[in-house]
Amino acid sequence: MWQVVGHQWAVDLLKRALASERVAHAYLLTGPPQIGKRSLAVNFAQALNCLDEEKPCGQCLACSKIAHGSHPDVQIVEGEGGTIKIDQMRALRREAALSPLEGRWKVYIIRQMEQATTEAANCLLKTLEEPPPHVVLILTASEAEVLLPTIVSRCQILNLRPLATRTVQEALHERWGVDVERARLLARLSGGRLGWAVAASQSANILHQREKRLDDMLALMDQGRVERLEYAYQLSRDPAAAQELLHLWLGWWRDLLLAASGSSEGIINIDREHTLRVQAQRYSLDQVRDFVEELRTAIWQMEHHANTRLTLEVLLLSLPAR
Repeated sequence: MWQVVGHQWAVDLLKRALASERVAHAYLLTGPPQIGKRSLAVNFAQALNCLDEEKPCGQCLACSKIAHGSHPDVQIVEGEGGTIKIDQMRALRREAALSPLEGRWKVYIIRQMEQATTEAANCLLKTLEEPPPHVVLILTASEAEVLLPTIVSRCQILNLRPLATRTVQEALHERWGVDVERARLLARLSGGRLGWAVAASQSANILHQREKRLDDMLALMDQGRVERLEYAYQLSRDPAAAQELLHLWLGWWRDLLLAASGSSEGIINIDREHTLRVQAQRYSLDQVRDFVEELRTAIWQMEHHANTRLTLEVLLLSLPAR
């Protein structure tokens, strides 16, 4: 049984590939962080190696081993210190040439492929160009455009989109036992990312961190150039966290557009709606729109490996004063 919530079109596509025995040698799953790319990749790996007629059953020895990360033919490759290095791709290439030990397929799930060095990406390309017949590569990335075109062209692309708020809310309540009101809040805050919503339901620290990041932004709006540049420097030391923060801020400023137009429908930060209403009175629609575009530009630049510190400095200096 497929355990993926939503993304039914992607599940159906993979089911058809299995049924027709036309499994591609490489797939690229794209979409925002915590949208469900890893879950879909693991579920597909189970389906490829499941021992039951109804694949994936989730109960057989192969499915159980894959779920627990102990199947010898299924590996998840992740960046070491935020970078996927050439040695990891060389090891993958050597191992991929060997026959499966237990399953029908050797499956390699390479997470956040955009973290690969140029050398690592080129090394993987050699495997994609001459894939062993028993190997399936599943790459994940924020978007296809951040990868080498030669890699993208050799993959079947599945672009996962944010889930409907109601879908996230129902899954939290029915599958994870989150009470209705909390599920409603988390579903709104998630922006359609079920993985984030589930993690936030299980760790209070995630919401506390969100509160701090929003408070930091509001405080920076009252501060000058020196404080903003110092904040940019501190933030630039962790590029992944910086990107996550910018997505959070983008959600806030989109909410400001809605609040400024007098609409409550679609507001994400519903627990801070009063603050949004107050702020909406202080800025023109042009100011809000301009900063939304600044945020989008900064996010795009960071995803395309621009200088993190410089990008953040330019953004923070353009942050409207409160």
